[in-house]
Amino acid sequence: MTQALPSNPVLVFDIETVADTDAARRIYPQLADLSDSDAMSALQSIRMQEAGHDFMRLPLQRIVCISALYIKGEQFSLFSLSADKFSEKDILAKFFRAFSEIETLPQLISWNGSGFDIPVLIYRAMQYDLSAPWLFEEGERIKNMRFNNYVNRFQTRHLDLMDRFSQYGASRREAMDVVASLYGLPGKTDVDGSMVGALVANQDWQTLSTYCESDVMNTWLIYLRWLRLTGQLSSQGFAEWQERSRDYLSTLQHADGSLRHDSFIADWSNTL
Repeated sequence: MTQALPSNPVLVFDIETVADTDAARRIYPQLADLSDSDAMSALQSIRMQEAGHDFMRLPLQRIVCISALYIKGEQFSLFSLSADKFSEKDILAKFFRAFSEIETLPQLISWNGSGFDIPVLIYRAMQYDLSAPWLFEEGERIKNMRFNNYVNRFQTRHLDLMDRFSQYGASRREAMDVVASLYGLPGKTDVDGSMVGALVANQDWQTLSTYCESDVMNTWLIYLRWLRLTGQLSSQGFAEWQERSRDYLSTLQHADGSLRHDSFIADWSNTL
């Protein structure tokens, strides 16, 4: 039997977003009468003037995909909630179900989740009739969550690996791709975040979800190294969880029967 993880279940997640031109029209009235394409061009120009880059403000990041790896016991489940099948409201509602029962709250793992993913979830969820009380509980109703919750930066129920590696900003925060590559993991392959808008425009949801899932898997494999470093996994347990992870990925297929993460496995296998 594989050595048990220190917290169970575990939920590793990542989100992909595009600019929300409808929301932008409410913030920038000069965009109100423009077409979507003209509004996007004008919005990018405004953002360049504001910040020197065109990366949108977090409230204007519309969620088009959430991918997650859920591990309970020795069972893996890697899945994506994407905008080809669900509205943004439904994507959020389905993701929040992981936090609906106090007895089964997961250990949440992310890379830059505190700086990007969670704030975007908050901004976007508050546009809809949604609630995730245990995700944002700080001990008002459940006393033992006062010092064990997802909100407090220095607690570990939500472990933002980028935040922890940088010692909460005391040193430079590094991109996940850099850290994954350092450890011989696949990191980014043929797709990166700058391509998400084009993938959505082209309705290439398979490529988008596969990309988002690969970020989740890189984060998970970095987390295994963190568990080994902090003594929560033995050397043997670390090796076993890596092997189980690769075996699981090898079972996932697209609808046409092709291997879903063949590139990830090939790049990773070269380093095992």
